[in-house]
Amino acid sequence: MENQEDRRQVGRDEVAAQLRALGVEEGGVLLVHTSFRAVRPVEGGPAGLIGALRDALGPRGTLVMPSWTGDDEHPFDPASTAASADLGVVADTFWRLPGTARSEHLFAFAAAGPRAEEVTAGPLPLPPHVPESPVGRVYDLDGQVLLLGVGHDADTTLHLAELLAGVPYRLPKHVTVLRDGRPVRLEYGENDHCCERFALADGWLRERGLQREGRVGHAPARLARSRDVVRVARERLARDPLVFLHPADAGCAECDEARASAAGATA
Repeated sequence: MENQEDRRQVGRDEVAAQLRALGVEEGGVLLVHTSFRAVRPVEGGPAGLIGALRDALGPRGTLVMPSWTGDDEHPFDPASTAASADLGVVADTFWRLPGTARSEHLFAFAAAGPRAEEVTAGPLPLPPHVPESPVGRVYDLDGQVLLLGVGHDADTTLHLAELLAGVPYRLPKHVTVLRDGRPVRLEYGENDHCCERFALADGWLRERGLQREGRVGHAPARLARSRDVVRVARERLARDPLVFLHPADAGCAECDEARASAAGATA
């Protein structure tokens, strides 16, 4: 098993070259989900990795990352609220960098580049990944999705596919927002589950030749077009709207709850 302490540091230029070889498009829109622990060590740390991503995209390209808070109980401040810890240090570094735009709602994404304001603008999306959300805008702009050291279980574009396909499951959620200076709780239903079976998208994309794979830094990387991810997922969801949920006998409480909500919706 590889010892991270023995890894050589990968230079920023080398990372940018790896990204280009993988297929990152200069001048494109790129949505990135990443684990720096898997990629490191990179010259310049998390900011160096962000720099390499922007180098690969070039000055006409737009880099996008999730930047939500994960805190449903407190109002969101785009200028000060940290990104959720499970998004990793790269995402939390990115929104703090000069010139990076960030959504003004707690289901935030951050972006830098010519299309940044277009991607991040707009009101609070409920549920979080509707077509009018930042992830929907990446889809509209024919952007790419890069999974760097993470799998499709972290791929928010698959939640967009679920909503476009009209999946029947919705779990009760809430968020807290400011209205007239006072915190207000908003209730909504979200297409939520454990997301482990999003890994099925690997096989669906590979068999169609729609996913590029390689290494970036020290991490495995997957690259696909947002529209391809949505298209193959919608095809499978049309056959089985519950394909992303574990079977009822698998012992997954989150998927069981989603399955029960679907049964209630059709009862």
